[in-house]
Amino acid sequence: MTDATMTSSRAAAGQRALRWLVAGVLLAVSATVAVSAWAQHGPGGPGHHGMGGHGMFMGSPEHMGRMVDHMLDGLNATDAQRAQVKQIAQAAAADLKGQREAGRALREKSLQLFSAPTVDAAAAESVRQQMLAQHDTASRRMLQAMLDISRVLTPEQRAKIGEQMKQRSEMMRERMQRMEREQPKQ
Repeated sequence: MTDATMTSSRAAAGQRALRWLVAGVLLAVSATVAVSAWAQHGPGGPGHHGMGGHGMFMGSPEHMGRMVDHMLDGLNATDAQRAQVKQIAQAAAADLKGQREAGRALREKSLQLFSAPTVDAAAAESVRQQMLAQHDTASRRMLQAMLDISRVLTPEQRAKIGEQMKQRSEMMRERMQRMEREQPKQ
């Protein structure tokens, strides 16, 4: 093998390694944005509601009041229970509003890194770790609100909410499957 062939072979290997690195960074940034979006919407996707769904802890106080009332309808919840659950949901919503804003800022930072002429892998990793920490904080706050609400409701009421959530999840799954079947093949 000549020196020119070896140099050309090394250059090609270097280019392949660089392409793999860029592909890896793109994949990491894409995954980070996807995980962040999932974290903002929850496993049910946009519009997912129910105990612990993002919809319960978002929006105006009036919207939140309607969400709580809707969740508690059919549970024979007392006025005291409704008031306590609304108070818990409003406090969580106030805390989570800041979390959503922080998440939005991190997603914007991630997109800026990705669209730069040269992608800084260390900076992308730092943003990914910040996103994970932010998601963990928001998730912890939602869990605390759910635990607080669980202490207000009776075991029977919680079981009924669980059944409602299971039914909604099944309806959403069926709707998604129907949409996939109806989607034109490409």
